Amino acid sequence: MELASKGRDAVLADQYYLIAHEDRTGRSRLHPRATGLGLAAALLAELVLEGRIGVTDGDLFILDRHPPLDALDHDILALLVSQPQHRDVRTWLAFLSQDAAARVGERLVRIGAVEPVTRRRMLGTAQTLYMPNSAQQRNAAAWASTRLANLLVRGMELSIVDRMLVSLVSATGLTRQVLYGFENYPHAFQYLPNAAASLPSDLREIVDYTEASIGSVVTVGRR
Repeated sequence: MELASKGRDAVLADQYYLIAHEDRTGRSRLHPRATGLGLAAALLAELVLEGRIGVTDGDLFILDRHPPLDALDHDILALLVSQPQHRDVRTWLAFLSQDAAARVGERLVRIGAVEPVTRRRMLGTAQTLYMPNSAQQRNAAAWASTRLANLLVRGMELSIVDRMLVSLVSATGLTRQVLYGFENYPHAFQYLPNAAASLPSDLREIVDYTEASIGSVVTVGRR
């Protein structure tokens, strides 16, 4: 297994979150359930990249119980360890997707990348969005897509984290968001669907199950 580098660009779920949400409104660019699945997949992938879990034939298993340094990764691993009877990756994707946006949003709050904004909706219900409020935060949020697009357009070699990020972008329908304005660079678009093929098998499985789950969300939404 290749090891992830340590910059903020290497924090997979954080990068996916910034790509998947509008920087001006904090709202999801996708159906919220689809965004949740993408984030759940990214969180599981972070643990794979840390060598804490593996995936084989749709089953998730623990490789190393030592807690990761990141608090959210620590919490997710503790949850997986506490439920050894549940091994199905699809089950964990569905479960983690329910609050993945809030949990990753809070992690981004802790590093100062976004701020929580609570808004009242109809019938008095409240919704908390996580959004960049300053120019510096907005620039950093926009950089998540711009950085990835630059790598793809220039045909540069991608780290394992970026290959996983590209794969999740493709699997969840965010390709046009990342490559908006680069329609004259067909090689960049052609790379995305094939990015997963270069990943280790357990990460490929996470991508495949995420894509299948996204398809189910879209199908249900059209009924």
